[in-house]
Amino acid sequence: MNAPAPYDPRVPSDSMPPGRAALSVTWAALPFLTLGYATPFTFAAAALWRRSTHLLVSSAAYIGIFTLMLFLLPGIGEEDGTQSAVGVLLFLLAVVGCGHAFLIRRRVFDPHGLSGIDNEAVVERVRRQRLLRDKARALAASDPGLARELRIGRPDLPHQYNDGGLIDVNHAPAEALSLLPGITAELAARIERVRAETGGFVSAEELSAVAELPPELTAGVATYAVFIR
Repeated sequence: MNAPAPYDPRVPSDSMPPGRAALSVTWAALPFLTLGYATPFTFAAAALWRRSTHLLVSSAAYIGIFTLMLFLLPGIGEEDGTQSAVGVLLFLLAVVGCGHAFLIRRRVFDPHGLSGIDNEAVVERVRRQRLLRDKARALAASDPGLARELRIGRPDLPHQYNDGGLIDVNHAPAEALSLLPGITAELAARIERVRAETGGFVSAEELSAVAELPPELTAGVATYAVFIR
């Protein structure tokens, strides 16, 4: 069974959710789509929204360029070089402004990376780790010898098999046992001692009862523990 496909953004090479990504692309494209006439207003709106020094300086610069262009427009055809100057100013507003907007659109629309895609990636990673643990447990139950060869549940030993972060309670040393949720160094040492006396455990419930662990730790231990005999 294959793991669910990761989040697939509608905007190529984008990590923002579709709605926010589309809005950011529209905002960034406005300078080019309006031939530069919307550039100062695009950056000014972003500056007022985000209160960013970079955006404030940028909007002031584009407003200055826009004002100079409007001042020169009436002189086109009357003075040599005026048309070229207006063309350069329009290029700055339309092309440079558009490129600038695309470069900073993530900072404008998702300045702290809180768009939600990171959460989706974390959820997907947790689900995958859970699936890996389930598969490793099933393998350990059907073929304990192979599980020991693969070093399932032994983070203290070099291994290539990805077991999703399992800890083999019946074989791992105290240092590895302390990786289990809520298991302190003292509790890990107790588990190791009781294990030597009893020969091992078959479940998290038996472990908690025999080693006298706090009952509230049982569920967390069961999530990451494997009991290979």
